[in-house]
Amino acid sequence: MLLAVLFTNTEGNILVERFQGVPTEERLHWRSFLVKLGAHNLRRAKNEELFVASHKSVYIVYTMLGDVSIYVVGKDEYDELTLSEVIYVITSSVKDACGKPPTERLFLDKYGKICLCLDEIVWKGLLENTDKSRIRRLTRLKPPTDV
Repeated sequence: MLLAVLFTNTEGNILVERFQGVPTEERLHWRSFLVKLGAHNLRRAKNEELFVASHKSVYIVYTMLGDVSIYVVGKDEYDELTLSEVIYVITSSVKDACGKPPTERLFLDKYGKICLCLDEIVWKGLLENTDKSRIRRLTRLKPPTDV
């Protein structure tokens, strides 16, 4: 199961978070743990360089994309290899939504589109879609038409 997907800025402020199957009282612990982990390791990271960690029998894969850090946490069948595929799909969808690796401002400008992409990739803790063209098609924002 995918336990969490978090996006933070360079200062460690959370931009987007999605938890699944994590009790409310543990979420603060996970937030602070992931931000500290990223602050230490992502300081001099290259764009889209993957980092892997494990904590309390769960796996964590995280990376930097532009000015945004992305963390994916999973357990059981979602090991580090599966999470690296998940984070690859997420990073490519964010780049597609923003047109380039995002600054914090660009990320927040495209917030709605990024959340739609995230909903199509991960649903209720499970990997739903990995095909970039399918995700793009499912998240296409069209104005309502009169029927």
